[in-house]
Amino acid sequence: MNIAFSISEDILMAINGNANEFTHDLRFFAALAWYRKNKLSLGKAAELAGCEKLDFIARMQREQEPVFDYGPDELSSVFSDVAKLP
Repeated sequence: MNIAFSISEDILMAINGNANEFTHDLRFFAALAWYRKNKLSLGKAAELAGCEKLDFIARMQREQEPVFDYGPDELSSVFSDVAKLP
C-alpha cells in the first residue's frame, strides 16, 4: 500500500534535508511512536520503518530511545515471573 501527501518545501529546508531523508525519518518516527504506544511490536515497527529489526534497534540507540521502557510495576511483574522458572 502506498500513502502519499504533500509537504511544503519550507519543511525540508527547515530540517536541512531532502525528500528521501524526510521519508526515511518520517517512517522511522511513525514506527517509533506506534511502538511506544504498544500498537506495533518491535518487528512490525522495524518493518514499517523499512529496515531490519537490528537496524531499527541501532537507530533507536542513535536517537537515544530506550528499546525496552518498563515501569516499576512491569519490572516487578517480569522479575516475579522469572523467579517462578525452574
